[in-house]
Formats: sequence, C-alpha cells, structure tokens
Amino acid sequence: MNRSLGLNAALVACIAFFVTLVGLPFWWVVSGSIKIPQEIIARTPTMFPQSFTLQHYQKLFDASAYPVYLVNSLIVAASSTVLTLLLAIPAAYAFFRLVFPARGVLYRTILLAYAFPSIVVLIPLFGLFAKVGLVDRLPALIIVNVAFALPFSIWMLRSFLAGVPKEIEEAAVMDGAPTLTILRRIMIPLIAPGIASVGIYAFVTAWTEYVFASVLILSDAKRTLPVGFSGIIGQYQIDWGLLLAGATVAIVPVVAIFALIGRGFVSGLTEGAVK
Repeated sequence: MNRSLGLNAALVACIAFFVTLVGLPFWWVVSGSIKIPQEIIARTPTMFPQSFTLQHYQKLFDASAYPVYLVNSLIVAASSTVLTLLLAIPAAYAFFRLVFPARGVLYRTILLAYAFPSIVVLIPLFGLFAKVGLVDRLPALIIVNVAFALPFSIWMLRSFLAGVPKEIEEAAVMDGAPTLTILRRIMIPLIAPGIASVGIYAFVTAWTEYVFASVLILSDAKRTLPVGFSGIIGQYQIDWGLLLAGATVAIVPVVAIFALIGRGFVSGLTEGAVK
C-alpha cells in the first residue's frame, strides 16, 4: 500500500514538473503582455503581474500591420490543412489498401522528401515559382506547405488504416459499394482520430513556417506572422510589450485547434502507437 502511494506521489510529481516546464514559458509570455513596460524590463522579474495594461494589444492592432499578418497566416494555414487532408486521405488509402505496381517502392521512398534540408530546394523553388508568377503570392506558400506536410501525413495515416479490419471493406464490396463510397462512408469515420492528428500537424507546420515565407514573399502586405512578426524586433531596441502581445495572439489559433479536436488528436496518438 505504501509502495503504491509512493509510486502515485512520484507520478504526480513528474506530471507537475512537466506541466510546469511546458506551461511556464506560456505563462511568462501571456503575463508579460499585460504588464507595463517598466515592469517588463525591471531588474527583478515578477512571476505575477504587479500592473495591468492593454496598451500593447492596442498598439499591436492599431499601430502595426499585425492584423494583416494574422489574416495571411490564417489563410495559408487553413488552406494548407484542407488541401493536405484532401490529398493525404485518398493517397494513404491507395498506398496501404489497394494493389498496384511499384506500391512497395513508392511507400519506402515516400519519406525521402525529408532527407534534404528545406534550404536545399529553396532556390530551385524560387526560380520555378518566378517563372509561373507565384512569387509574392500566398498560393506559393500553400503549395510548399502541402508538399512538405503530405509525405509524413500519408505515412501517419498508415497505422490507422492498418487497424481497420479488411473484412469490413470486403463486406462492403460484396454489397456492391465502389471504392470511393467505401473510403467516404466507412474508412473516413473509422480513422477520424488519425485525420485529426494529420490536421493538427498540417496546421501547426504551416502556421510556424518561416524559411520559405521569408524568401517567396516580398511585399509587406503578403507576409505571414513568423516573417512579419520578426520585423517587430528592431536593430537597436525591442518593444517587449508589443512582442509579447503578438506572441500571445499567435498562440490563440493553435490553442483553439487543440481545444476543438485535441481529444481526437490524443486518441490518434495512442491508437497509432498500439496498432
């Protein structure tokens, strides 16, 4: 009994430690965004705000191009997520359920897209997009994000598809259901946790992408949050209040996504580990 209590206490202590380790930076950013500038740069840091102000948020939305960056990022991330799901689901089903020539070779090479650093393909992609008129356009970022998220998304869905008994599909085939109907009405509902996992992965990847956005986008009006937000950091001084307020707002969409489909995401991780 005492041993069980000791193990439970140790487990609770470990959970509390990791929650603090992960949550403390977020708390520091959020609490700092409502402090007055003097408290933010004070020599003695304060864990809990001794002052309260919304001036940083007012300046963020009224005196900067942050709202434009925010809208651009939402467009790119949402579009990239939808396209990734629309392509990954049928592609994963074709890879792991259908039989066609060279399927094994294609599956083994699908993750080669991550064998090279993104900076290696940056210049060729820039030249290609320049020829087709996509430089300084948001569709260029959407294409890049989908291209890099798609291979891992297909691979991620494999374990969920493998967990669905083939007898279900065979019964549907016996009833005369075509392949697309089986995918839409049977497979997609059964692998919903995996789809949630892929959706979150694609959104976060597109939301935080910096390298391609900093090169393919030239005008300030088309910049996304990671690139536009970096302009807040000046060469000789930093407006810490503005920086923390912007970081707080940037966290909100990701937190909202996890709140909406986080349960499916956690379920997806556990099912993918067991299957």
